[in-house]
Amino acid sequence: MERMTTAATPPSRPRAVIEAPPATLPGLSIVLPCFNEEANVADAIRAATSAARRTTVDYEVLVVDDGSTDATSEIASEFVDGTGRVRLLVLPHNHGYGAAVRTGIEAARMPWVLLTDADLQFDLRELEDFARLSASADVVAGRRVLRQDPLGRRITGAAWSALVRRLFRLPVTDVDCAFKLFRRDLLDGVTLTSDGAMVSTELLVKCQAQGARVIEHGVRHRPRVAGEQSGAHPRVVLRAFRELAREHHELRRLSRA
Repeated sequence: MERMTTAATPPSRPRAVIEAPPATLPGLSIVLPCFNEEANVADAIRAATSAARRTTVDYEVLVVDDGSTDATSEIASEFVDGTGRVRLLVLPHNHGYGAAVRTGIEAARMPWVLLTDADLQFDLRELEDFARLSASADVVAGRRVLRQDPLGRRITGAAWSALVRRLFRLPVTDVDCAFKLFRRDLLDGVTLTSDGAMVSTELLVKCQAQGARVIEHGVRHRPRVAGEQSGAHPRVVLRAFRELAREHHELRRLSRA
């Protein structure tokens, strides 16, 4: 009797998982506004440098000390060397968040600019996703996923974003998220006047008025573990509303042009 044999089916090979390589930006300036961030600034510079190396071959990290009264500048200065990779810009006294952002933008020299904070509430490795999106956008604006701030600050932040979005037809839901990537030549045509928190709204309105393609992308948000938050301080909120009243007419005009 003829014995019938069945050829064994060769085990299937696991499919190789091919990860897309990180997108490469032609050059990147990372702007880190700081005010009394001595506990965070060193790690913020290290994280910014690491993220930049993964997304571009030419970069600079701009630490803007907005008149800190602690050791922020002294610690940041330890990272400054002859390569120009880390630069420290020190304002003589506390001008406000908008002034620090404006100073960093004016000093930035690379084709793309990332605006973020030195409080370590963002994972800068997510810059890789933003770099990929930059192929089809002029501005990639972060949106905090599960925002890790005190309840009061979350409420005031949501109310402010809703207000300025309605007033100026902004295409983003988290206007003040401190993780935004901009094409540098777009910023060349923007003149900022806000010294306080109104700067994020002003920047988005004026970029959109130039025809900027804006994409919003979710970013994970971390709780602040060191230093003090100032965004919900009554003085900061009051300044934002004063600047809103001052700039309302011009920004409305731009948003409807």
